[in-house]
This record gives sequence, structure tokens and C-alpha cells, in this order.
Amino acid sequence: MLYRGVANIQASEEIDMGAATVKQPLPTVKIEQVDPFLLLHHFGPYHTQPMEDPLDVGPHPHRGFEPVTFLYQGGIRHKDSRGNEGILKAGDVQWMTAGRGIIHSERASREFRESGGTLEGIQLWINLPKKDKMVQPAYQEIRAADMPVLSEDHGRARTKLVAGQLKGLTGPARTHTQVIAAQISLSKGGFTEAPLPAGHNALIYILHGHVQVNENWDYRAEHLLQFHQQGEGIALRGLAEESEVLLLAGAPIGEPVAQWGPYVMNTQTEVMEAMRDYQMGKMGFYTEY
Repeated sequence: MLYRGVANIQASEEIDMGAATVKQPLPTVKIEQVDPFLLLHHFGPYHTQPMEDPLDVGPHPHRGFEPVTFLYQGGIRHKDSRGNEGILKAGDVQWMTAGRGIIHSERASREFRESGGTLEGIQLWINLPKKDKMVQPAYQEIRAADMPVLSEDHGRARTKLVAGQLKGLTGPARTHTQVIAAQISLSKGGFTEAPLPAGHNALIYILHGHVQVNENWDYRAEHLLQFHQQGEGIALRGLAEESEVLLLAGAPIGEPVAQWGPYVMNTQTEVMEAMRDYQMGKMGFYTEY
């Protein structure tokens, strides 16, 4: 396989979100976006005592993109203005299409708050093309048990596919864009290759551990790597006892992006319309109970 070269390397920056501090490698001054991926937040690991909620993200709106939550440790409760409510446990994924507008909250689940423990995950924002920005909102709760897993290199490399197609696997997430989202776990020495579609933008984020990329340079946790489009794929080898990597690839949308806070549209006029629609109640009404 002809490996894709590394185009950019970005360490996570700590961002104060009010309720919590998160690590943000995307966007930054260096990497504004990796079309169609707009934002990546690594929250935690937060180590909590019983009755503490380190997340506690109250009701807030979204329009024009897909916010996705990958939960690695702990438990989260989701509730939204469309009447959806669910509990995510470690290994689960929440794939939400904000579309024309939705209001939601994410907080630690009651079970997690009562017991305490460690909470950790990734929130990813995926852009929607203009034709889909005003679709009806949708909510998918994807259980860990429903995602196919490929075990390689005597079990030292394990790939769990959330979305798209990779090495004969098909992820269960229903998406509006052509994307691959895969969670890759590597034990020490574990090796895997990931072929990527021609023309797709690709990146990896290293949550934990120490990883060698393309049998060449090695990179440590809390770094994002963006790859060139030239080449057939990438290779990963675990150098720590255990390493965890999120692999993302997607067909670029190639449209103008106008963003303000939780709204991602194509023009500033559309952003202003989103703000107005939220204030007028056109994104629904959120009730806590």
C-alpha cells in the first residue's frame, strides 16, 4: 500500500466551555477544518466522586450539521426537543442530525452520577451539504454491540466501525455524507492498515498511548494528524501497552461555511435566520422533565 503522507500535526488545546474544560485539536489557527469535519472535542477523562456531573451541558440549539458523540468511559443522558431521550454507556455512539434545528442537552447519566467514576468521550461535528442543511432532525443511538469489529495481528489491533465501509465492514450509522468513522485499539506492537477512498480527506486523533504512523514517525496522545489526499491509505502500529485512535475520512463537500456558535450554514444571512428561528421557537421546545 502506498501510504498517505502527514500534511499537518496539531496538539490539542485546552478550551474552557464553562461547565467543563475540553481538549480541542480542531479547529485551530493551523487547521480550520478538514472538510467535512468541522470540530473535534476530547472531553475528559474526568474522575468524579458520587453525585458529581463533570459534563452538565444544558439545553442548547444546533442547525446545519451532524454532532456525533463517541463515549469511551462513563455514562451520558441525552434529551432533545424532538422527544428523544437516551442513555449512552461506554462504547456507545450518538449520531444526531441537527438539520433544520434541534435543542438538546447532554449530562452524566443518573447511574454514573450515583456511582462516580471516569467520564471520557469525543464530540465531533460533521458538516452537511447545502441540500441537507434543512432536513428533519434525526437521532441515532448506536450500541457498542451493534458495531462490527475486525481483529487483526493476533488480536493486537482491533477496529470497530461506526460509519462507512472499511476492510469488508459496514458501520451501522446512517449518514448524509460519505464518511468513515472507526475506533482503533492497538496493543503494544499491534499493526493495522486502513485503505481510504480516493479523494477523501482523512485524519486521526490519538486519545491515548503512543502510535507509529506509516512505519515512520511516532506520535503521542492528544494529537491530531491530517493526511494528504495522495496515497492509498495509512498504517498504524501501537508503541504503548494500549493505544486508542479515532480514524475519520470523508468526501469533501466543497461549499462555503458560515458558522456562529451552534449554527453551521453557507451564508451569514442563513446564520442570522437560524438565530431568529431559535428565538421564535421554530426548533421546538425543550422540557427537562
